[in-house]
Amino acid sequence: MDERAKKREARHMDTWDPFQLNPVGSEKESKRTCFELAQYLVAIIVGIAVLASAVISKGSLLVLTVLSSPYSLRSAQEQQFFMLMLVFCLVFPNVLVFIKSLWRVMFKSFVPPNCKTLAIICVIECLVSLGTSVLALVVMPQFDVLTNLFITGGVCIMSSILQIVYRLQKEKWKIIFPICSLLLIITGYCLLVADYYVRVSSYVDRLDSDCFIYIVVGIVASVLVSLCWWENSLQASNTMTERLAELDSYRDFVFVVTSILRIVVIGVVYLVYHVLIMDNIVWENYNLKPAQQEILQIGLVVFFLQAFFSASCHWFGVVACKIHSVRMSFALPVSCTGPVVLLLGIILFLTHADSLDGHHSSNIMDFCDGLVHLKNTNTSIVMLEISRSICRTSLNSSYLQWPFSMLALEGVCMWSGFVSCTYYVWKIKVQRIERTSQLFVRRLYESTFIDLSLMLNTKMKVVRAKNQDSHEDIEKCIIYLCATMWHENYEEMLKILTSMFRLDRYRGDPKEEHKDVFDFEAHVFMDDSFYTEKRTGKRLVNEYVDILTQVVIEVYRVFTHKEPDDVTIIETPYGGRLEFVMPEGNMLYFHLKDKERIRNKKRWSQIMYLYYLLGWKGYITKNPQKIIHKNNACRDSMVSLDGGVGFFVHQQNRTANIKDISDYNTYVMALDGDTDFQPKAVVLLLDRLRMYENVGAACGRIHPTGMGPMVWYQKFEYAVGHWLQKTAEHVFGSVLCSPGCFSLFRGSALMDDNVLKKYTTTATKAAQYVQYDQGEDRWLCTLLLQQGWRVEYNAASDAYTNSPQEFKEFYNQRRRWGPSTLANTLDLLSSGSETVKRNSSISSLYIFYQMFTVGSSILGPASVTLMISGAFQFVFTIPGTTSIIIGCIPPIFYMLICFVTKSNTQVTIAAIMSVLYAFLMTASLFSIIGDMVMQETFLTPTGVFLISMTIMYLVTALLHPEEFGMIIYGLMYFICIPSGYLLLTIYSLVNMNNVSWGTRETKEEGEVKKVQNVLCDQTCKLCCWDMKLQVTQDKDNAMLQQIGASVGQTTQRRQTVVEMSPAAEIELQPKLKTTKEELENQDTSLVRRRGAEKKSMDPSTSSRKNETFIDYDRDDDELDGVDDEGFDYLGNLVRRQEIPASDWVMPVQKEFLKKLTYANLKRNLNQQIRYALRSMDLADVCDELALMLVDTLTRELSEVGPEDVLTNDQLEGLQQALAEQARQILKTNQMEGLDKKVKRAIAKTLTAPQVQKLEADEDDFWVKLIERYLTPIVETEAHKQEVLRELKSLRNKSVFLYFIINVLWVVATFFLQAIGSDTISIKIPKYYPNGTASGENLKVEPLSLMFLLSFAVLLVVQFLAMLYHRIYTLIHVVSYRSKEKDYKERDYNVNRGR
Repeated sequence: MDERAKKREARHMDTWDPFQLNPVGSEKESKRTCFELAQYLVAIIVGIAVLASAVISKGSLLVLTVLSSPYSLRSAQEQQFFMLMLVFCLVFPNVLVFIKSLWRVMFKSFVPPNCKTLAIICVIECLVSLGTSVLALVVMPQFDVLTNLFITGGVCIMSSILQIVYRLQKEKWKIIFPICSLLLIITGYCLLVADYYVRVSSYVDRLDSDCFIYIVVGIVASVLVSLCWWENSLQASNTMTERLAELDSYRDFVFVVTSILRIVVIGVVYLVYHVLIMDNIVWENYNLKPAQQEILQIGLVVFFLQAFFSASCHWFGVVACKIHSVRMSFALPVSCTGPVVLLLGIILFLTHADSLDGHHSSNIMDFCDGLVHLKNTNTSIVMLEISRSICRTSLNSSYLQWPFSMLALEGVCMWSGFVSCTYYVWKIKVQRIERTSQLFVRRLYESTFIDLSLMLNTKMKVVRAKNQDSHEDIEKCIIYLCATMWHENYEEMLKILTSMFRLDRYRGDPKEEHKDVFDFEAHVFMDDSFYTEKRTGKRLVNEYVDILTQVVIEVYRVFTHKEPDDVTIIETPYGGRLEFVMPEGNMLYFHLKDKERIRNKKRWSQIMYLYYLLGWKGYITKNPQKIIHKNNACRDSMVSLDGGVGFFVHQQNRTANIKDISDYNTYVMALDGDTDFQPKAVVLLLDRLRMYENVGAACGRIHPTGMGPMVWYQKFEYAVGHWLQKTAEHVFGSVLCSPGCFSLFRGSALMDDNVLKKYTTTATKAAQYVQYDQGEDRWLCTLLLQQGWRVEYNAASDAYTNSPQEFKEFYNQRRRWGPSTLANTLDLLSSGSETVKRNSSISSLYIFYQMFTVGSSILGPASVTLMISGAFQFVFTIPGTTSIIIGCIPPIFYMLICFVTKSNTQVTIAAIMSVLYAFLMTASLFSIIGDMVMQETFLTPTGVFLISMTIMYLVTALLHPEEFGMIIYGLMYFICIPSGYLLLTIYSLVNMNNVSWGTRETKEEGEVKKVQNVLCDQTCKLCCWDMKLQVTQDKDNAMLQQIGASVGQTTQRRQTVVEMSPAAEIELQPKLKTTKEELENQDTSLVRRRGAEKKSMDPSTSSRKNETFIDYDRDDDELDGVDDEGFDYLGNLVRRQEIPASDWVMPVQKEFLKKLTYANLKRNLNQQIRYALRSMDLADVCDELALMLVDTLTRELSEVGPEDVLTNDQLEGLQQALAEQARQILKTNQMEGLDKKVKRAIAKTLTAPQVQKLEADEDDFWVKLIERYLTPIVETEAHKQEVLRELKSLRNKSVFLYFIINVLWVVATFFLQAIGSDTISIKIPKYYPNGTASGENLKVEPLSLMFLLSFAVLLVVQFLAMLYHRIYTLIHVVSYRSKEKDYKERDYNVNRGR
């Protein structure tokens, strides 16, 4: 029997209704082996890439120093050319930094620098560049290849000295590392001098005493180079903090200046040494002859290898750190670069020695002498010169060869000094997708010493998250999940609540630290939650609230196998609120909005929760003394079973948890009522906002869900929009719209000037209705962008939301989105110059890119019309002018239809036309393919465009392997292009005056009552679209009234069987009062005698109004008494006074009373006892208590049905029986000290739903907020007419503008067709697929070719942006998987091994 069956059998023992839902995704997420393997595989690949690129970079630089050496066998002209390639290697990284920094200065942001700081930085950079160029261009060509490999290790000498001076080590004993590094480097230099002294004395390779000059110059140059990383030590020591922080603000401009200076210094050193000092440059020698092409190829290839792989090594090093593989993929391969280069050099030397030893020499000296004779042979130049350079060492000495060991010892000392100097890199801990500026001190890398540059450039001190791997603090953050609901159904509510409970499980107990360092609260804001009952005039919750309560109870059962523990019902000025403690202890709030008290619709719900969470809660956390503290035992009793003892949701206690969290670290997660997401998606978005301080919002990949043709179309539309458009916006500038269904916003960004305050603006003009209310999420993002914040897109953060499945619903949704998108984009473009100044992410080029995309969208109807005309021409072989006229008739016809008919008629006609257009597009596709077959080539503009787009979309889908199936819906998208880009555009523009929501609309109560007299109600399907037909009759008909009266009487009689009649409700009140009087006359002792008068379940007692049972769950020293009604310090039940409540409270409370049934009490008691004693070595006592108490409960409730709710007297008697049984067991086991803890667990099991009043300070906040911003809008008829007139005027202007622009495009094309292709056309030679010319020309119209090329360029740009974005998405995913939480099943059975 599987696990699910066992659980079901256990439930069936206690109730006849053991069946439950199991929503998709409610199961615990587990780490998949494939992802773990992929993580290690990526880390290994990146590590190999770092090592390989570093080895190639370092090796190619050594080859250039050997080839340009005056001691090489190359001619003077060849040496001069290779020296020039060496200069280019030094210049290349500076050129890269110059281009990147100049781009940021020109198109991102520019801050005027501090002249004094700039001057200091320029002097240091000039000294560094001087040292680098002297070492590489002057000194290293004079030395042998092994010395050049070892001498570069001395560039870490200054870093060692600064580490010793500033004592940067946390543990004092670690100062031995920089001290050893300094001693080893000095020892290495001493060995270098000694080695060359022996060489000169032994006359090795005719060396003279001039080499000592180069040794001294080399040591000085190494010291100058070591100044390059001065900032690292000062930053780690918190020295010059203000000056360094100031430098960060204008670092880009500094890089522009210093990169130019470095290039100039390199050029000056080259010219001064080789022209003025050595005088060995012959300018004519730069003109290589055809016979010297081999030399040119070798030089260019080596330069390319050095430049490309230096940049690659730097990039892969950054990637290694970002994916949390610092040791394996960064520190280890970089540190091993020198030894690996040496090992490869030795292997190459030994393997090529035979080919170089033509005379079969008997010793190394003869071998070296024989190399001179190979100068003009076909021997490999590189291997010949490397071998020749090795022969310049003591190995080629006629006297002593043992001094070669000094050279080897020099290499060991230099390498050991480098490793000990950079010991801190091996211990560094980084966050996910750490910013490059947080990982490395400088953006520039030194290609001459790529391995040392990477290690020394790594920051000694990186801000880290406080987790199990580090003890350094980072500010904790809080996330407010805010879902807005508007008439969602059961399945949709199930998705959002399941997602919230998953996040609760991921976060765990809020009292415990989490490695992602965040807390969260979940809030659900439900619009239109109340209705007025016609019969009684009572204001009650509607069916959507009933569904919501059923869903939360069902989800709670799925995650905990029991009923909700802590439920509080509160009446508020805006309607009502339900509070829940989720299984792990995090809070869940349902805000029920009454549209008669507060404004409804999504934007006003967003304003409501933003002011509440950022305004009110932010205020009380900053001013806790302003809170009106109340002795409210009810609030303190809300303790989660799984959350542990002592987690109170009292406002004061909650404030204490978040008082240190700033607005900057407060985040709001905007959700829709049907969004489905995993915790991973939230954490990935959180990473983006945490890492980049200028990011105000981030959105994820939205996946539409549902079935049917419209959903298939939207699946591909969403895929293309995210794959190409959103990634291009993210890479080149900023995302323009962060959808409200799944987006994370920074609190400080929303609270910024001109954002939230302006967001509260009530629309009064026509343009405001379109921009503000039709696409509120896009308008909010526009406000953020205009204020200087960046909006990002994370492709790995997946969320799923329901999409329109019906044609009408889809058209109405896009009728809102289309004009709103255009209005907000035009608003952003109109303020483009000001936005560019404020927003560092938006440049003038990005504004131009958006202008181009807007222009393309405006010309969309004309483009589609011309495409349809081309289809007519292809399919029916009619002239081009005639096809254009025919193609223009349907859109003009539909435009007229939209002006003269109602919306439903317009949608119906659009559906019919969409089907016809789909057939035509299908025929057009096959016609284009047939035309290519007839032309015997696809190398036509149309063919190349079609094939290239197909390949591009296919490659894009392959790069999104989890979404590759979306490509199947591409054909559906293609044949629906006329519907989506022509008919829908016309429908949206002509209906711009309609500002209703259009989706999820429900009829008013009066309208619902009216359709009760339906005589015929049929639903017909036409081409996959549902068409509903109803035949109704007027209610005023006399005969119908008689029929209705008789039906009403029958219905009333049936209702008396199911629910209480009004008379029964009247009789209920005296019974309640009598019960209260009797209880007041009874003994007031806190310990009551167990009641023998157990009563069976009675409707009057099960429906008790506002009577709840609460308990204290505090420390023993806080349990001094009780307030009102609750549990005393012994866990005994006491009464509290009733709280007057509104009519809607009682029905809601009844839904949660099922916790007090026998089946639920049995489960809850067992778990409460085990959890209360979970941390003690009391396995046997815990098992005995749980078993005996459950047996007692079963015995006491033997006469109670499994689904009956216990009465007050039954609860009191049961509580006393359980307490007495527990006391006996503890006394028997001599553990009386646990009596209070066990009694509190028993008392908590009997806690019923609570009814409370809102605290006075919060009540005052809501009253003033509603009065100031959220009072329901009551418009006069005159104002409505005025707004309608303005909306129609705006509609007419927009339609006219669209119409004129598109007509001009179509007319221009028409006249070009009319004039003839022979007069005005672009002739393109026709080629066959094999590349041969046919001798014919293809004639293409200039406008068509221009538009085709523009669209192709746009897609290519977006495709390149997608490639870039894919790489960094992979980095983020791998980084997250390395830190994913291991879920552990919570075990309530005490571990016997403790």
